[in-house]
Amino acid sequence: MFLLAPRSPCRAAIVLCYNRSTMITLTLEDVAATYGDRPVLSGVDLTLHGGEVLVVSGPNGSGKSTLLRLMAGLQSVVGGRITYRYGESTFAPREAQALIGWVAPDLMLYRELTARENLRFFASVRRITLTDEAIDQLLAEVGLAQRGDDLLAAYSSGMAQRLRYAYALLHRPPVLLLDEPTLTLDARGAAVVDQVITAQRRRGIVVLATNDPRELRYGDLILRLGD
Repeated sequence: MFLLAPRSPCRAAIVLCYNRSTMITLTLEDVAATYGDRPVLSGVDLTLHGGEVLVVSGPNGSGKSTLLRLMAGLQSVVGGRITYRYGESTFAPREAQALIGWVAPDLMLYRELTARENLRFFASVRRITLTDEAIDQLLAEVGLAQRGDDLLAAYSSGMAQRLRYAYALLHRPPVLLLDEPTLTLDARGAAVVDQVITAQRRRGIVVLATNDPRELRYGDLILRLGD
């Protein structure tokens, strides 16, 4: 496993500030993880700053999704540590949910609800006040402006994937974690991902996991697993 060189404040409550991407730093120190009894990651060291995109690549089973789950606080490391520094405060992943937006194939949406209702529900879970105008903007950003009142049961897999991006962007997080970001997307959907990543560079950090060589172009840094 190796890392290529670059190609080219409050503890109790995290207050998000959107005008300084340099406020956010993600650091992994000697990170190790297992899947059951099988080691899948070891000795991962890297630091990401606001404005940077990390692409994690490698074959199936190499630990790409596991690494993103560790960053998201959805799984615990068995060695080393992961920290987010935001402003003057430092957080472990499980303390940093307000900083993180998450897109993954297994992110469940409610098929019996409309897109708008899904976004309102997830906003309430996150205790986010979401106006109708904010919902309209999110849906427009992901190319679903005309489909917000449709039930998810009528969505294609690609449309559902776009809605996952709207979910991830609900709170305009400084960290965006994308697992297989263009999975099921057509050319128009892939263009949405391009726009989201470009906008996120101004807001903070992007980490994406992929085994699609075409998506390496997003990366300022590339971490190859399983080599």
